[in-house]
Amino acid sequence: MESPFLRWRNFLSDSAARKKYEDYVKAADAKVGAFLEFDADRGLGLVSDANPGADLAGVPFAVKDIIAVKGFHLTCGSKILENLVSPYTATAVEKLIARGGVMVGKTNLDEFGMGSSTDNSALGKTNNPWDQGRVAGGSSGGSAAAVAAGMAAFALGSDTGGSVRQPAAFCGVYGLKPTYGAVSRYGLVAYASSLDVIGVCARSVEMTRAVFDIIRGQDEKDQSSQAGGSGPAAKNRVIGVLGGNLGLDPAVDRAYRKTMDFYKAQGFELREINLAMAEYYVPVYYTIATAEASANLARYTGVRYGYRPDYAENPEELTRKARSEGFGSEVKLRILLGTYVLRSGFQDQYYQRAHKLREAIRADFDKAFGGAGLILMPVFPTQAFLRGQSGLDQFQQKLADRFTTAANLAGLPAMSFPAAVEDGLPVGMQFMAPAFGEALLFDAIKLYEAQFPCPVPPSYKPEWIEGS
Repeated sequence: MESPFLRWRNFLSDSAARKKYEDYVKAADAKVGAFLEFDADRGLGLVSDANPGADLAGVPFAVKDIIAVKGFHLTCGSKILENLVSPYTATAVEKLIARGGVMVGKTNLDEFGMGSSTDNSALGKTNNPWDQGRVAGGSSGGSAAAVAAGMAAFALGSDTGGSVRQPAAFCGVYGLKPTYGAVSRYGLVAYASSLDVIGVCARSVEMTRAVFDIIRGQDEKDQSSQAGGSGPAAKNRVIGVLGGNLGLDPAVDRAYRKTMDFYKAQGFELREINLAMAEYYVPVYYTIATAEASANLARYTGVRYGYRPDYAENPEELTRKARSEGFGSEVKLRILLGTYVLRSGFQDQYYQRAHKLREAIRADFDKAFGGAGLILMPVFPTQAFLRGQSGLDQFQQKLADRFTTAANLAGLPAMSFPAAVEDGLPVGMQFMAPAFGEALLFDAIKLYEAQFPCPVPPSYKPEWIEGS
């Protein structure tokens, strides 16, 4: 089988082509704002010459700026870490560099991964390549936008409650959230440790599969990582679908029904499933995620590294000023919520109860996968939304996470894919599979890709991407 990276390798085979690529990225990113830091030459310096014939030799990829790469900044989109340069490299990135991949830059994100728009970054906004007045999604909006606009062959992101899949859907690319533990989290700055995973954005199913195969596997530096389970025993031709009023915008509803019709025509049986715990996904997610964020972000004190105020009377004032001046409003809100649910006397009422409901959510999916091999659902109830009053406020964005948070709570793999272009904007759908069932996701979505390849934004058609 031909390497999914071959087109990029063939084009970027000489210095003149690489210069053309770098000029394109600088011009495109002036409009998109996907990168917080772009330096292809520094990325080349990380690559070993030990394996020049590898699939990834010379292929440029991007990394969300919440994942460590030695010598590059590690800002997490926050003022509190704006000047921090990483002293080490994440395991997933090391594996890609060892195969010849060139890490060309760090992409923008909602601060510490908290948001659905990438507008919560303290260091800049990322525009959707399909419409600059719309958000790219979040929190891995920079990664998805960079891939959609042809500025990187693929990009790594992190997915805590949909942060790879939702921006991938908004920007019209593929977004994989692996099984929890399938990819090492070493080097991923923690937001909510029991939910965070490193994921992939790419422009084809095969490229997504190839990158996942490289970065997956057990890592002694991450005790939550696993060598990989056996996955489902056999393929099941039954797809679970959601019934009733899902609260979707008309364009998303049309795309969902179109996707169901396609798989039915391919001989799959569509079976309506009842996910009895669906109403609890969002409250359970935000209870657990904010509690873990409160604990994880307590390390940012202004003492050892990160933002430090000009003056403080004592260490207590130093920490208070560093946090109040360094964190953005959304991060402060989630820390306060998390601190509240962890307070003595409130843990049983909120945090412990949320964990019991999380176990019920897992059991609910076990039951659903007893009859269906895959579950098909929307990614987000709307297409990429406008900024400002015409778009969604922060509370509406949180409620709209109801289709993505379930995979993180249950630790299951899920993958979004471009299903249609409606009214000039892409619409994404997603499949969920049982634990370590990533191969099922790739195989099912590959069928859809054959009839609807990854769309290309009209203003971003460099010759090195398919469909240009």
